[in-house]
Amino acid sequence: MQEITLAPLPYPQDALEPTISAKTVSFHYGKHHAGYIKALNGLIGGTNYEGKSLESIIRDAIEHRDTPAFNNAAQIWNHDFYWNSLAPAGKGGNPSPELLAAINTSFGSFDSCKAALSEAAVKRFGSGWAWLVSDNGKLAVESTANADTPIVRSGVKPLLVIDVWEHAYYIDWQNLRAAYVKAIVDKHLDWNAASRRFAR
Repeated sequence: MQEITLAPLPYPQDALEPTISAKTVSFHYGKHHAGYIKALNGLIGGTNYEGKSLESIIRDAIEHRDTPAFNNAAQIWNHDFYWNSLAPAGKGGNPSPELLAAINTSFGSFDSCKAALSEAAVKRFGSGWAWLVSDNGKLAVESTANADTPIVRSGVKPLLVIDVWEHAYYIDWQNLRAAYVKAIVDKHLDWNAASRRFAR
């Protein structure tokens, strides 16, 4: 059986401190993220999903209304993307000229873009995600609940995401989601990665 595996983190577990502690990463990545992988591998063995990419499993699961497969596959994809949306403080860079031009067109300014992303993250009711996406070339901010992911929609390309499930921040921030989000947006979003994604 060809199993889905846990992708390595792009930085050491303590690289996001103090915003995200190594303890949080050890639980979030080592328990929650890894748990979705274990669950999905248990679901797909000997099925038509086996050997397929996460993206294919997600789309096939939607078509077949297979909620368990969708939830676990989408959560793996979302978490992979989340870790690669973050960078150690001072290492995330700035939007490329092309991305910045698109930001200014869609939001009016870089600060307004960050404010919209922050608002979407803070106001997401319950568990979910806040995304900066390119929707057929136009930038937008959106939030999704639980395991939902924008990759299921044609023409939508995620650029960055903030995880606002409680396990992403509760050890470090308790109920202060807004403070966690502010720290992420101010210090840890990887705009270099977002620029590369936008250019593809």
